[in-house]
Amino acid sequence: MSRFGVVWSLLMVTSTLVGQDRITGKPWATRSEVIAQHGIAATSHPLATQIALDILKKGGTAVDAAIAANAALGLMEPTGCGIGGDLFAIVWDSQTQQLYGLNASGRSPKALTLEWFKANGYEKIPSYGPLPVTVPGCVDGWFELHKKFGKLPMSEILAPAIQYAEEGFPVTELIAYYLNLSVPRFAKQFPNVWETWTIDGRVPQKGDVFRNPQLAQTYRRIAQEGRDVFYKGDIARTIANFIRDQGGFLSYEDLAAHRSEWVKPVSTNYRGYDVWELPPNGQGIAALQMLNILEGYDLASYGFGSPEHIHYFVEAKKLAFEDRAKYYADMDFSDVPVDWLISKEYAAQRRALIDDHRAGKYEAGAISAGETIYLTVADQWGNMVSLIQSNYRGMGSGMVPPGLGFMLQDRGELFSLKEGQANTYVPGKRPFHTIIPAFVTKDGQPFMSFGVMGGDFQPQGHVQILINIIDFGMNLQEAGDAPRIAHHGSSTPTGQPARGRGTITLESGFSYETIRQLMRMGHQVGFDLGSYGGYQAIMYDAQRGIYIGASESRKDGQAAGY
Repeated sequence: MSRFGVVWSLLMVTSTLVGQDRITGKPWATRSEVIAQHGIAATSHPLATQIALDILKKGGTAVDAAIAANAALGLMEPTGCGIGGDLFAIVWDSQTQQLYGLNASGRSPKALTLEWFKANGYEKIPSYGPLPVTVPGCVDGWFELHKKFGKLPMSEILAPAIQYAEEGFPVTELIAYYLNLSVPRFAKQFPNVWETWTIDGRVPQKGDVFRNPQLAQTYRRIAQEGRDVFYKGDIARTIANFIRDQGGFLSYEDLAAHRSEWVKPVSTNYRGYDVWELPPNGQGIAALQMLNILEGYDLASYGFGSPEHIHYFVEAKKLAFEDRAKYYADMDFSDVPVDWLISKEYAAQRRALIDDHRAGKYEAGAISAGETIYLTVADQWGNMVSLIQSNYRGMGSGMVPPGLGFMLQDRGELFSLKEGQANTYVPGKRPFHTIIPAFVTKDGQPFMSFGVMGGDFQPQGHVQILINIIDFGMNLQEAGDAPRIAHHGSSTPTGQPARGRGTITLESGFSYETIRQLMRMGHQVGFDLGSYGGYQAIMYDAQRGIYIGASESRKDGQAAGY
């Protein structure tokens, strides 16, 4: 049988499979929602979730618990995050009854120029090594959040992660898988990797107890000396000296000048729900653009998993991602027409370009990599935080400063080296960013804090969760467990756009009848491994005064409350 025949035989078989026979809920649901009165945490690691709950029970705020969980994940899930990376957050403050947005992403080195890249023959910024390293914004993000919304001292917040780093924790199945992919590859090219993430000279396997005493010491210094030790003290000097020795440009001055930015979240109304994202340099408004286009279709009448559902979703994504490639960038350097892009009028113009019966072609933006952590926490006072944090490309750049226990991000890879584009490289500029937190309000009150990690998939994931809940009537866990759609366009070897229809990849659970109809409409349909993201969410039921939590069944996540 041909490869094509094997693939479609598998499609026909797996499309009818579900994981289990539950007595309630949708057939694809992995479990019931988690329901609690006083607080909930949903993270991608059960131990991090328990740490967040412990902080809440000690009287900490949602932000205190989120920082504690993020620190734990930097230790326990270094394949997706860490203090060498960036952070974004949206916070609902119950006292002021407002949403606040934090952009804690770092900037490019001041001494590295576009002319240097051209003079040295670069057509794109490398994925790894010292050149894609930008200032890590996470630690400053923690302190900005804590200063505005925290209650417990930072020493108490970071204590659980420090203890686990010193005493050890058992590595989960998924993280062991990613460590065994990444650590040997990085260790062949770069120093300090093998010593940091191995046990007696071998990469940790599932269940192995792993320690990171260097990270424990770094966390302890941050807890005791504050954010300045990271950006203006010994840690900053260690980072800068190491990058210089590796042939890079990130300097002590770049770190010392870093600042996070409080920004106003932007929104659109989708069928009575206000959906909030952060403005660029992130890609959050792509989700708002997609929702505005999809609002013109009666998705509920078509039904989940119908050809119409998938076709209109994919076509809306194509149009939003064309704009993403053209406009999205650091707004300190580019005039991004955010209000126009997320307007209903513009959506109507874009919607008119969609053929109801045929897949359209589009200018595909360069594909970006995944592996991130997303977490959300709600506390006893009604505060909620939606937080996302990442190193990019899994563990990051491969650059591990000596003695610190973490890897620096490679987010600078996402800059364009083509002159005249919104996201063209400039010294001191924040790169286009994939990681995006989300929040939903209804009638001016909190409704849901959620996110879906995973590179280019993130705005696509946000939209799917929302239409699953709003259009298809799923509960919070069902909306995350439902089979997902991913769509990506092709790109040239240099990362430049290529015109095409792109490929729809579908998880098991969609019918072959739907797949066949999509192919007749001109869509390319296939399988993909691991591009469907990771989800956490908390919903607030104001009528009952309860929180409802859900977590990602595809990863090691856990939602828990008290």
